[in-house]
Amino acid sequence: MNKQDLIQFEEEIKQLFLDAKIRAPVHLSRGNEAPLIEIFKQIGKEDWVFSTHRNHYHALLHGIDRNWLRNEILAGRSMHINNKEHRFMSSSLVGGCLPIALGVAMAIKRKRLKSHVWVFVGDMAAETGTVHECTKYAARHDLPTTFVIEDNGLSTNTPTQETWGKSRGKSDIRYYRYRRVWPHINVGKWVIFK
Repeated sequence: MNKQDLIQFEEEIKQLFLDAKIRAPVHLSRGNEAPLIEIFKQIGKEDWVFSTHRNHYHALLHGIDRNWLRNEILAGRSMHINNKEHRFMSSSLVGGCLPIALGVAMAIKRKRLKSHVWVFVGDMAAETGTVHECTKYAARHDLPTTFVIEDNGLSTNTPTQETWGKSRGKSDIRYYRYRRVWPHINVGKWVIFK
């Protein structure tokens, strides 16, 4: 699958949509072919790919048959393409695949499998709590995951920097340590209520 193949597929989907053959939303890609082709050179056939509502390029580059994908899109499933055979899952929910991706990565680690989990999110989703929690959890548990942020500077039509500001990604986090005196709950003694 090369750059022109990807563009041609999306142009075909665009025309099907304009011809009213697709009766559901579609989210087309354009302009990110080259970086995705490079990323997918690292993704093995046995690896899992978790994607977003803008998933056509990911599906095609992970080896999903273009006719199968086209039929799913025609059936109105563009925003949630799922293919167990190709270990591919997407969701129209912002960050919706992340916790599932972590579960798959945990299973891979526990079973000592060789596969890897690749998780794609947009730049606005990357600012959400789910992404921060999942990336932190994956790092702390040494899970076989790679997170890919697809940054087009927009969330829907809202510029990401207008929402998150110029210091995006930076925060003032302070930690302090202390020795707990009381137990986690109650006062450390059983009380019998009469």
